[in-house]
Amino acid sequence: MNALFDLSGRTAVVTGARRGIGLAMAEALAVAGADIVGVSARLEATGSEVERRVRAAGRRFTALRVDLADRAAVRRLAADLEDLGPIDILVNNGGTIARAPAAEHPDEMWDHVIEVNLTSQFVLSREIGRAMVSRGRGKIIFTASLLSFQGGINVPGYSASKSGVAGLTKALANEWAAHGVTVNAIAPGYIATDNTQALRDDPERDRAILARIPAGRWGRADDLAGVTVFLAAPASDYVNGVVLPVDGGWLGR
Repeated sequence: MNALFDLSGRTAVVTGARRGIGLAMAEALAVAGADIVGVSARLEATGSEVERRVRAAGRRFTALRVDLADRAAVRRLAADLEDLGPIDILVNNGGTIARAPAAEHPDEMWDHVIEVNLTSQFVLSREIGRAMVSRGRGKIIFTASLLSFQGGINVPGYSASKSGVAGLTKALANEWAAHGVTVNAIAPGYIATDNTQALRDDPERDRAILARIPAGRWGRADDLAGVTVFLAAPASDYVNGVVLPVDGGWLGR
């Protein structure tokens, strides 16, 4: 394996690893050589799809079930991760979305999305990042969104949280780059996952979205695999504070 992309001997934590983009990220990191700690609110203790794929790549897998909406549980997760040994790569992918027009968007919906998508990711990054800074190396990767750049429709909490992720990426990079810790984000385009099922089920929205994507198709979760490995590997050691779109050309349209 090319040393620039070799993750042998590394341990990577991937939140939201049970399905979709997180599953693809975890598998890609394992194929590149990393052992995986998968985190999800409904992750099976044994026998999950992500465990099967990681073990098929010849790597170790640890499953942790954590509700990212529970701040105390996120703090406990950080402590549990410290007990597992040094974390080399943290992929903050776990997230949620709630759809309702802004004028009808309840506080509870807003609070839940912000807690899962932004606050939990800051708390986990702060705790794991502190140890990375002390060791003088580490990789933190956030999953941002096209709505880190745009406003979206009927998802004010999601848009605000993903804009916050973009800002947090830059803020942490500013503080930690000099200590050997790179902090970057991936902004997926319209990917065919559960989060976008409502859009794909709406013929009008589906047609409008496809017409805007130069690549002419919805993205697949495994379209995020290569960029995840790049941002986790030595190849990206001088890449800091970047929000990298993987969108089939959407933002360039």
